[in-house]
Amino acid sequence: MKTLNINPQDMLPLTPAVFHILLALTEGERHGYAIMREVAESTHRQINMGPGTLYGTIKRLLEAGLIEESDRRPDAKLDDERRRYYCLTGLGQRVVEAEASRYNELAKLARRKRLLGKPAKTIPAGGI
Repeated sequence: MKTLNINPQDMLPLTPAVFHILLALTEGERHGYAIMREVAESTHRQINMGPGTLYGTIKRLLEAGLIEESDRRPDAKLDDERRRYYCLTGLGQRVVEAEASRYNELAKLARRKRLLGKPAKTIPAGGI
């Protein structure tokens, strides 16, 4: 797949699962379980991906050329050889940056509308 001429904007918006997996990989390569932990921790446990969601999404990201399997391995004494490590491709980095920028613009709009920075309204027990 030739990814050099793909406009990252054409791949937006990303699903939350895709965005959070790409975000987890911005700090370096990780194996699947480490990605799941990073997503859970960085979202204060608001997003807890199961293995099906994680590995299904990883498969699609690999096919889209946004991530790739890393050929670098940690010391075998420190790691399980069955683990697969993933890292962002150049396209993946550009796409996650474009999506973060899109979220930033949405946050600016929410601030202008005074939706951010004030106490959250409580929702009645009966729902919306």
